[in-house]
Amino acid sequence: MKNTLYLLLITIAAFSCQNKKNEVKQASKKPNVLIIFPDQLRRYSAGFWHESPYKELAQGKADPVVTPTIDKLAKNGVVFTNAISNYPLCSPYRGMMLSGRYPEQNGIWNNCKKGRNESLRDDISTIPDLFFKAGYNTSLFGKCHWLRNDPLFDENGNYVGSEEAPGGHRINAYDTYIPPGKSRHNIEYFYQALKDEHFNPRVYSNDPNAIEGKKDGELHLPKMFSAKNEAEKIIDYLKNEHGQRDASKPFCMIWAMNPPHNPWDDENTDMETLHKYYDKDKFPEIDEKLVVRENVDLETANYARHYFANITSVDMYMGKVIDELEKMGALDNTIILFSSDHGEMMGSHAKTGKNTFETESLAIPFIAHWPKKLSTSTEDVIFSVPDVLPTVMGLAGLGDAIPSDIEGTDFSSLLLTSETKVKKPEAALIMLGNSRGVHTTKYTLCLKEDKKPWDEHKVKTIDEAYFYDNINDPYQKNKISLNDNPEISNVLLKHLAGLLKKTNDPWYQQKKHSNLIPYE
Repeated sequence: MKNTLYLLLITIAAFSCQNKKNEVKQASKKPNVLIIFPDQLRRYSAGFWHESPYKELAQGKADPVVTPTIDKLAKNGVVFTNAISNYPLCSPYRGMMLSGRYPEQNGIWNNCKKGRNESLRDDISTIPDLFFKAGYNTSLFGKCHWLRNDPLFDENGNYVGSEEAPGGHRINAYDTYIPPGKSRHNIEYFYQALKDEHFNPRVYSNDPNAIEGKKDGELHLPKMFSAKNEAEKIIDYLKNEHGQRDASKPFCMIWAMNPPHNPWDDENTDMETLHKYYDKDKFPEIDEKLVVRENVDLETANYARHYFANITSVDMYMGKVIDELEKMGALDNTIILFSSDHGEMMGSHAKTGKNTFETESLAIPFIAHWPKKLSTSTEDVIFSVPDVLPTVMGLAGLGDAIPSDIEGTDFSSLLLTSETKVKKPEAALIMLGNSRGVHTTKYTLCLKEDKKPWDEHKVKTIDEAYFYDNINDPYQKNKISLNDNPEISNVLLKHLAGLLKKTNDPWYQQKKHSNLIPYE
């Protein structure tokens, strides 16, 4: 009996030790990383902004959109209330987000497009490069838009790598296929979708199983809503259905959806979602019940139903991917960063699109979700696009591997501990092709040059110089001349001078508009 009891105790002890070993192994496992950014989704297009404590922190009213997945991320993560797109345009955002560097250092000063030389530098480290080096599986699904658009395709959309026949064609006036090599920046699993046709994306992949047996560079047309198509491929990748990744490694995945980017019409909208949530039975007119911003021109905002429907659809497919992570038991140890490349005016100030300094264009969502390490909270730090790279590396425990020439700031300590020595910035640089300015928690400064096209570098005068008071004028209805409040203007201009110098901006290099900007 004693021998039996002794053996039982030994067995229990051994089992307990083995469990502890497993716990230690699990506890020391590197986190997965999932960066999700739909195109052209403005900060306040999410349901959670209608609830406390978020609604008290919003600049104006939030849109009446249905976003249960985004809401869940927000309510179980860290919501950044002052995240901005420093250059609210697709390619410049991608250059900054991927590289942690401002345009002068990363190579992208405008949208990559036919006839332009904008292109992300091959010789700088990006998020996928750095995570690959750290032992991660790297992958990308969706839109790229960071490479110069050369006519290197045949007439059927297949990549031939030459402008000579059968090359000499483009697949799209804007985005182009990223071929294997340095421009792909160590993305191991590649599933790219091009062109602003949400139900007819042009797809290229290095996984023949995902594109009906085709080769990397051969055009595939899935004829499916792009967010749905990408979600299905991501779930297959997570399940590792045919060995797409090394399951012993953590993954770093970037998912860049095209919706809710325009066009906003029936052919490019998830109409089932529109009919369910935003049709005339619920919103008889496109009026202030649907388009709630107080600075809006309702006639200009006539596409609101379509914009909101595609946001809700994107949210749904995000939910399917996140549900799969939860089924796998991987959600708790996956860092999810949710954001967007820029906002959407949708009739505010009678404007559409982005590429302007108003809140609806500049303000972007940014949520950090990691159940294992992050508690639910809000963070008011002025968060810039180049901060994404160092912050996600810091969260993943790779702070020592952040390149020394990165221009963004690692804010991971703000999220992981209440005690941090990281200084919150007083202002962020904002830019357009012909404009520079700064964004603070209270003000938005804009200096706009009188020249078009801006990249010919000919005109040397300022057409407009003003700032908005975002606290007392949340809808930015009143432009305040610099001369009307020189005390505030001088502070903002001093911030601008410092940031232009810090980022080696061409305005600083040429000391442009030194009659206004105190460079020294």
